[in-house]
Amino acid sequence: MSTPQGWYCESVKKDLLQRYWHSRRFRKVTGLISPVKGKVLDIGCADGLFSKQILDKSKAGELIGIDIEKSSIDWAKIHWKKNKKMIFKTADAHNLKFKDGTFDAVVALEVLEHVKEPAKVLQEVKRVLKKDGYGIFLVPTDNLLFRIIWFLWLKFYPRGYVWRETHIQSYRNNYLPMICKEAGFIIDTKIDFIFGMLQIVKVKK
Repeated sequence: MSTPQGWYCESVKKDLLQRYWHSRRFRKVTGLISPVKGKVLDIGCADGLFSKQILDKSKAGELIGIDIEKSSIDWAKIHWKKNKKMIFKTADAHNLKFKDGTFDAVVALEVLEHVKEPAKVLQEVKRVLKKDGYGIFLVPTDNLLFRIIWFLWLKFYPRGYVWRETHIQSYRNNYLPMICKEAGFIIDTKIDFIFGMLQIVKVKK
């Protein structure tokens, strides 16, 4: 998957549909973010738009945003350079280059549908979380409505081309909480929203 530089910052300004989608999903996310004193990891941070909101809501001392796309990270470093609490790095979620117990919270928003081995990513998240830390994961549910809209989005919507052939995992039938439990997490909250098209799960280590 490769999104153009500054994709989300531009999308919420120019595209009404994406503005609605992202505002709804982030309202749910921020409702689950608990304040922390230490560090937060944002996996799949892209251009950092949502990283900034995560930082503001969590009141963390530092947020590290990682993404596999170097061009997105390069853009985020420039765009957010005045905010000294935000650090951006190119990294692979399957192999997090952080010590055990580094983070108070880890967030991955619409990321796990794009990774090759979600179970491995969750194990890495658990490893880098502190003992009392929490994780927040957001995925599409692939329910019927989502599949219809996704098909139309990819085929006909001018900005849909970016996401073609990028969803390589499906989280139907509550698969996300199941693999979170298998990874050893305790499920704190599970919410389906936007007509059941998205699912958000908050877990504790």
